[in-house]
Amino acid sequence: MTHQNGPTPAKVQFLEISDGNEGQRIDNFLMTKLKGVPKTLVYKILRKGEVRVNKKRIKPDYRLQLGDLVRVPPVRVAERKEPARIGEKLLEELEAAVLYEDDDLIVVNKPSGIAVHGGSGISLGLIESFRQMRPRSNFLELVHRLDRDTSGCILLAKKRSALKLMHESLQKSTITKIYHALVVGSWSERTKRVDAPLRKNELKSGERMVKVMADGKKSLTEYRVIERYGHEATLIEARPITGRTHQIRVHCQFSGHPIVGDKKYGRDDDNLAMKNKGFNRLMLHAAELRFPLPSGGRKVVVAPLDLSLQKSLQQLKRKVK
Repeated sequence: MTHQNGPTPAKVQFLEISDGNEGQRIDNFLMTKLKGVPKTLVYKILRKGEVRVNKKRIKPDYRLQLGDLVRVPPVRVAERKEPARIGEKLLEELEAAVLYEDDDLIVVNKPSGIAVHGGSGISLGLIESFRQMRPRSNFLELVHRLDRDTSGCILLAKKRSALKLMHESLQKSTITKIYHALVVGSWSERTKRVDAPLRKNELKSGERMVKVMADGKKSLTEYRVIERYGHEATLIEARPITGRTHQIRVHCQFSGHPIVGDKKYGRDDDNLAMKNKGFNRLMLHAAELRFPLPSGGRKVVVAPLDLSLQKSLQQLKRKVK
C-alpha cells in the first residue's frame, strides 16, 4: 500500500520516554520522530518553547530521562511510502544467521550481498529487516558496518545504553574484530603488519575509492597466514587496528595480494580464474567478534563461512597437493 505524497496535518503528541531513548538529545529525538521535517523547523519549535518536557521549556541539547513526557506540537509532515516488507525467504535466512542475542545486543552472521542499511537504490537492508523481525524492540541500531559484499559478524544494539557502551568500546579498542580473507598468490610470512596511510577519493562517477597516500589517515592492519594453497592463493587472518573504509581490502592490494573476488581493488583475470573454481564473491569474512557485555563479562562470537565456500576451499586444497 502506498500513501499519497501530499502533506498531512499532525496533532499534538505526548510521548513518554522509554529506555530506548534515554540519554538522547531532544533535538535528535525530534528529528527521528518527525522524519521529513526540516532541521530548521525542529530548532524553531524548540526555540519558541512549543516543545515541552514535563511541561517545561528545554534547550536543544537537553538529554532525555526515563519517564520524561515530551509534548510535540502539530507539524506538517510529508507522508512517505511504506517501507518494503521483508520476504519470507530473507526472514528465514536472517533468523538462521543470528549467532547471539540477549536483552542488549544481537550478533548476526551477515550473508554476502546484503547491505547493512537501505539507500542508494536499496529499499531494505539488514537493519530495516531486523526492525521488522523484532517489532517489540523500541530501539535497534547498527553498532558498526560491513561492506555489502563482506560476510560475517555484525553487531546490533537493542538499547541506546548498549549502543553507547559499544561505541565507547570501539574507541577504546576493547572490541576485537578478526577477519579471514582468501588472497591471490603466496602471502609472505614476513608480512605480519601493513602500516600504510589511507585516503578516500571520490571519482567523477560518484564511486568511492580508497588509496594508500602519504597524506592519508594512519591505518594499521595485522596479518597471519592460516593456510596456503600452493602459489595460487593464501587464506589469511586480518586484524584491523584502525578502522578505515575498505582498510583490509586496500592493504591487501598494496601488499601485492588482492582479495579474491574484489571487483574494486582486485584484478579481473584473477577474479575470473577463481570464480571458475567456485569463488564467486568477495572472499572477505568477519570471522570473529570479541566484545564486552553490558551485563558484565566478555563474549566471543565465531561466524562460520558458508558451506559452499568451505567446500570450494577443500577442493582448492586437494588440487594443490
